[in-house]
Amino acid sequence: MSQTIRRKATNVRKTAAAQGKKARVNQAKARTGSVLDMAMAALPFSEAQLHRIFLFAILAGAAVLAVVVASAAGLPALANLQVAQVASGAGFEVRHVDVRGVKNLNELKVYERALAQRDRAMPLVDLDALRQDLLGLSWVKDARVSRQLPDTLVIDIVEREPHAVLRKVDRFVLIDETGHELETVARGRAQGKLIVSGLGAGQQVIALSRVLDAAPALKPRVQEAEWIGNRRWNITFKTGQVLALPEGEQEAASALVSFARLDGTNRLLGGKVTIFDMRAPDRIYLRIPGREAEAAAIKAGATRKGEAN
Repeated sequence: MSQTIRRKATNVRKTAAAQGKKARVNQAKARTGSVLDMAMAALPFSEAQLHRIFLFAILAGAAVLAVVVASAAGLPALANLQVAQVASGAGFEVRHVDVRGVKNLNELKVYERALAQRDRAMPLVDLDALRQDLLGLSWVKDARVSRQLPDTLVIDIVEREPHAVLRKVDRFVLIDETGHELETVARGRAQGKLIVSGLGAGQQVIALSRVLDAAPALKPRVQEAEWIGNRRWNITFKTGQVLALPEGEQEAASALVSFARLDGTNRLLGGKVTIFDMRAPDRIYLRIPGREAEAAAIKAGATRKGEAN
């Protein structure tokens, strides 16, 4: 006689519990994947760049042992070279140069210096040395050099601002507010800019600016300033008239303020006088062409004394 062995049916509660547990696991995996996707999307790298970074990290880990061994053997240069080779092998080498902030400077001069780093592994690029090289360019006031991984050098240039034109014996030179020479320019480019001249005038530009700032109403009417005898200024206005200022920055500024007041009441600029001489502390000498006495002295001591009061 044959017997039939019946297996007990699977408990319904156990089956439901197993299915619920599986659903919770799937939900947790989905949430984890979503969080990871959001985190990856927030990173400022493309997927290809991330692959390179991960590859570099893996290769760098493999190179650490070689670096430790080389350093222990007293070969730091070999260790640095090993790191550079790993970086280069992972694509971390200079292939692009991004120059920013250039307006007047010849951009090719920046690229000439930066492209000397082309195809060099990123760890081997001496950023400070490149910055110092760029600071040697006449237009560069400051520069910042940085790496943009995996393969770009970013160069931010701060240019000097053209302020005046220095007249030399054989040429005109554009200068900034400190007198730093920027570049030689044609006579036409000097139009509309303050022209300074005289031996050593470039080193006196800062002091000249302070003198002119003392009389802001006259400043835009000044066309040229000549440094005389390495001690004082002659100011030429756009009318062609010349004002001789005394020695000393404070004395010159004070005389210019007095002249501005006199011009405001007597309209000196645009008149017949060609030269105003204010080197004497208590009077102004006026030179008018065609008169027998070229220098006619106006005793204006009382007037200037009254202005001071």
